Amino acid sequence: MAARTRFYLDKQNAKYKGVCAGIADYTGVEVLWVRLGLAALTVVAQQWWLIVAYWVIAWVAEAKPIGLYETREDAKFWQGVRSNPKRSSAEVRSKLRDIDRRLADMETHFTSRNTALAAEIERLR
Repeated sequence: MAARTRFYLDKQNAKYKGVCAGIADYTGVEVLWVRLGLAALTVVAQQWWLIVAYWVIAWVAEAKPIGLYETREDAKFWQGVRSNPKRSSAEVRSKLRDIDRRLADMETHFTSRNTALAAEIERLR
């Protein structure tokens, strides 16, 4: 299985080599803003080294495996894990705590003595 926390070139959403789409997928930022930022830094701020960095990343990075994320929600979750792992683990812990509380409530409801229900069942017999 491919690591979901690694950087990959996003060839499915690529315009040229998939570097900007990969950065957008990795960070969760809209790909349009990544492309505009790269173009603005290169032309306006005259950061010409970005062209070399773009080619190096395109040469070194692997293409994103097809089907890496099952749903859009899955992709958002893993983007959150990459940006702030502690917050993501706290969110998972909170969700599991909520599920555990709801299961305990259901268990209490079904295992408690419900005299009204027992009387209704007896009356039907």
